[in-house]
Amino acid sequence: MKRLLSLATLVTLASAATIAQARDLGPDEALRLRDAGTIKSFEKLNETALAQHPGARIEETELEEEYGRYIYQIELRDAQGVQWDLELDASTGKILKNHQDD
Repeated sequence: MKRLLSLATLVTLASAATIAQARDLGPDEALRLRDAGTIKSFEKLNETALAQHPGARIEETELEEEYGRYIYQIELRDAQGVQWDLELDASTGKILKNHQDD
């Protein structure tokens, strides 16, 4: 029983550590990073994402810091109504993920 409890504790701690590595950034911090040139403009990042799915519209965006890297997450809905999840490196504009939402 002790061994099972210890394993459960380790799994919980590992999950908490993983969650702690991602941090949502508020609007003020995001604008400060943009103005400092640390991340690309949101217009540029949005253009990059929309170019992947012409005719799509942006439904939601979020900026996070993950392991010291700024990630811009975008949810799009294309002209056929399909939802897409994209992640871009906010500093370089490189597309990291582009997949259809389940």
